[in-house]
Amino acid sequence: MRIGLRNFPFSRSTRVSSPRFTFRFTDCFCTPIVFRESFMSNQRQQKPTLTGQRFKTRKRDEKERFDPTQFQETIVQGLNQSGTDLEAVAKFLDASGAKLDYRRYAETLFDILVAGGMLAPGGTLSDDMTCTEFCLFKAQEDMETMQAYAQVFNKLIRRYKYLEKGFEEEIKKLLLFLKGFTESERNKLAMLTGILLANGNISASILGSLFNENLVKEGVSAAFAVKLFKSWLSEKDINSVAGSLRKVGMDNRLLELFPANKRSCEHFCKYFTDAGLKELSDFGKNQQSIGARKELQKELQEQMLRGEPLKDIIVYTREELKKNNISEQTMIGLIWASLMSTVEWNKKEELVTEQAIKHLKLYSPLLNAFTSQGLSEVTLLLKIQEYCYDNIHFMKAFQKIVVLLYKADVLSEGAILKWYNDAHVAKGKSVFLEQMKAFVEWLKNAEEESESEEEEAD
Repeated sequence: MRIGLRNFPFSRSTRVSSPRFTFRFTDCFCTPIVFRESFMSNQRQQKPTLTGQRFKTRKRDEKERFDPTQFQETIVQGLNQSGTDLEAVAKFLDASGAKLDYRRYAETLFDILVAGGMLAPGGTLSDDMTCTEFCLFKAQEDMETMQAYAQVFNKLIRRYKYLEKGFEEEIKKLLLFLKGFTESERNKLAMLTGILLANGNISASILGSLFNENLVKEGVSAAFAVKLFKSWLSEKDINSVAGSLRKVGMDNRLLELFPANKRSCEHFCKYFTDAGLKELSDFGKNQQSIGARKELQKELQEQMLRGEPLKDIIVYTREELKKNNISEQTMIGLIWASLMSTVEWNKKEELVTEQAIKHLKLYSPLLNAFTSQGLSEVTLLLKIQEYCYDNIHFMKAFQKIVVLLYKADVLSEGAILKWYNDAHVAKGKSVFLEQMKAFVEWLKNAEEESESEEEEAD
């Protein structure tokens, strides 16, 4: 809008402001320039920026960059200053981790702590680098000292968690270098490794390095294992050791500590028993038995699937029973498991019972051959009870299976009554006892009539 000058007694440069408008007057007219108050109030003056400014970091946050030689010299110097005081060593390692690049030079660090310097392939010390006398291999050979060294490693790895994997790799490497170490050095490493395994600092999978052909052939692996397991078992019981071995699949591989011509359960047991490790010997014997039973069950299943004649299966099973020193009670359990795993069972209760009766009738001579003892019969009854409970479609088939095996002379009256009265297990107890109630009453009456007839005959 334009406003004439004669209407406003102002000079050319005069401004008139109102709450919403600002007017600038010119010679003949004025032009309003409009700004919103909110926009004007929100405007901020930009702060000036400084170019080339440097921000200082705290010295404790800075990582010094070292090459392997400088890193080794720093660690060796710190160990030399700490001497045999392992508490001081632990504090030095803790503080140095803030400046030294442990992640990059983990192997160098652990080589120095164990051997005193960098290890060349084969286990010899490199001559071109500074070494220290204050390390595991130069320490006293006793459990107390080894436990103290284990604490140094434990504190270091807890403080710098990323060293955990590198430490396991270091132990695996050291085990492969065993031939390059002296007997005393091997003993100290074995004792330390046993303590670390007991404390959970390393996994039992590291034992895989002991199966190296050259170490096994010269007896180094077996001798090392003796010291290692003695150390481990001084900290934990055999159940804990077995659990750790089983977790990584090492429980069935201990025979591999010996050359192929000595890889037998008898040699294993004698070797470790003579070394004062009867617990480990018994564990190995038990594992061998478990392995043999698994193989036997697998072979029985395959023979049944192939339709081998029953007489041949019975002969084979009897030979394996003697060969592996398996009890009849164990064998009847294996036979039952094999029988029930060779069939694809129907999902309908009324059909699966008929299917089971037909299948078990066919193989009743095999069951009969391995139930010559009353305890074996009760064992079979318990296996049937557990199977019917674990497989819901068989819940109503229990009584019919038992009656079938009674008629086939696999189960006797005494075994059935024993099971009914006190030998049964909790699984499905109420259901199965109810199913068997009428048959058991019939057996009792038949037994009483038989006794009565015998008395009259006398």
